[in-house]
Amino acid sequence: MLNPYIDTYRDSKRIQEAFNAIHTLSKQLKMPLKIMEVCGGHTHTIMKYALPQLLPSNITFTHGPGCPVCVMPKHRIDCAYKIAKQSDVILVTLGDMIKVPGSYGSLQNARAEGLDVRFVYSPLDVLKIAQENPTKRVVYFAIGFETTAPMSAALLERAIANGLDNVLIHCNHVLVPPPLFNILSDRDCQINALLAPSHVSVITGANIYKPLLEHFKIPIVVCGFEPLDVAESLLSILKQAINATPKIEIQYARLVTPQGNTKAQQMVQKYFCLEDSFEWRGLGVIPHSSLRLKNEFSTFDAGIVFKEFLGGIAKEEHKNCLCGEILKGKNLPTDCKLFGKACTPKNPLGSCMVSSEGACAAYYKYQGV
Repeated sequence: MLNPYIDTYRDSKRIQEAFNAIHTLSKQLKMPLKIMEVCGGHTHTIMKYALPQLLPSNITFTHGPGCPVCVMPKHRIDCAYKIAKQSDVILVTLGDMIKVPGSYGSLQNARAEGLDVRFVYSPLDVLKIAQENPTKRVVYFAIGFETTAPMSAALLERAIANGLDNVLIHCNHVLVPPPLFNILSDRDCQINALLAPSHVSVITGANIYKPLLEHFKIPIVVCGFEPLDVAESLLSILKQAINATPKIEIQYARLVTPQGNTKAQQMVQKYFCLEDSFEWRGLGVIPHSSLRLKNEFSTFDAGIVFKEFLGGIAKEEHKNCLCGEILKGKNLPTDCKLFGKACTPKNPLGSCMVSSEGACAAYYKYQGV
């Protein structure tokens, strides 16, 4: 029976037909399908509409590292905290990032201590803050995957055009393919299909997944965020698996193309280049998996400007927190001893509970304890 949360949805009949087809075709599978939905937005759709309950037993979801807040390691938050402690600094970041705990507490705690930490809805809001505070250095704590990097580039371009030399960027933009390659390369990995992120793919295009397809030969479908999008994508993955014809498909064709947004890509390439290495929460150091400002823009790079203040080693994560294993797709939030007990949205101990896109937050909101 179709989940009652979807019964009134405008596409309920098409969703029902898709899941009926999935149940019928699943009998032809030679081995179980373990599908990683990379994006935290997909995780929330899947949990909100209880889609795992509609699947046959040989098809399961696992959750991936597609939440930029979740994958941010403690030492990057610690760097932002230390930058914010400088007397002439206003630190600016996006909503969820302000709540993620670092070694010294969260940036929200830093603000409560009197440091000038602000959150904005758009990176371009930084320009107004810089204009209104010419004697302050306004540091934007830039996070996100390929989706948000063009906005950081646009911020820098406008700051330069307006002569705002008091705007700095603490760059923490990361890329989707490298951590997926890392996860799928694990010899114990059982993931054999991907629901690729849609918003990232709007910018990058679906072609960025070609190396993953060529190396791992698994179905990859770029999926939208509606329940019908997920149902159609699952059906596409299932048909590919049955026919042993893995390929990249774009279910989210209303916004995603193979090439992506080339203008946005050019903007990013103008100001950013690959960082040699980046430490991901739960995944460790992954070479060439993040962006940094090009050398010619080093005067705007907070990591360089404040280098002398950014030493030290971050404290280890809580020993019972499973965020790292959840981001690898090895555990579910409910496997964690802290979930729903010591760790809740009001008292988050791990990044997967802090972020509005985190898997733990999704389980807590839609499934309960």
